[in-house]
Amino acid sequence: MDDVLWSISVRNLDGSVRLERDPRRVLSTASVGKLFLLLEVARRIDGGELDPREMLRREAEDAVADSGLWQHLAVDALCVEDLAVLVASVSDNLATNVLLRRVGLPAVHLLEHSALHDRVRDERRPEHPARLSSGSADELSRFMLGLRQELYSGSRRLLAWMRHNTDLSMVAAAFGLDPLAHDWLANKTGTDVGVRADVGLTGNTAYAVIANFPSDRTDEVLESMRAIGAGIRQTQTEA
Repeated sequence: MDDVLWSISVRNLDGSVRLERDPRRVLSTASVGKLFLLLEVARRIDGGELDPREMLRREAEDAVADSGLWQHLAVDALCVEDLAVLVASVSDNLATNVLLRRVGLPAVHLLEHSALHDRVRDERRPEHPARLSSGSADELSRFMLGLRQELYSGSRRLLAWMRHNTDLSMVAAAFGLDPLAHDWLANKTGTDVGVRADVGLTGNTAYAVIANFPSDRTDEVLESMRAIGAGIRQTQTEA
């Protein structure tokens, strides 16, 4: 798959590298960048700066299609923590935009190369950032370790939200988990045309697997990602 760009980093909990491929290559990561928004929300809640029960209303400017449930619900306002759970569990685009409007985009920049660049949009025009988010597997696997080690304020709350993620279609497909009820894995995925990304923390492993590719290679990319997941699962079995 020479036309597929990979950035891969699989680490043990002590930080040692188990598997990597171009780990410092920065690629489009689609919704993975929402993690940085969620961490800022978690940080503010834990620090008493943001009331988790504060009600936020959706406005016309927040509207966006694709992933998420809120766009299909009747209620026009939800509390901050409910919105965070929607983002973590189903990558809710509308909830993302409402939370981002509340905390501000400048507040969610944390790492050097991995970032959320913009709100979610139905159409990216020349005047908009070219990507919703981007990142390298090296930074993102280290970020997951940082959450495990509680190096960031809000880490524990964010990991709890991430354990609700229902998208187990990539690396996590090999783990055999119930997508609606699991606590063995905390992960976040990103999906767009020609983009698949999965970053997570499970057992003795932190991982980040990112692929950018021609759209007709999706099945092959997913097969490779699941093979990486199978290797991770094997190490859990042996541990």
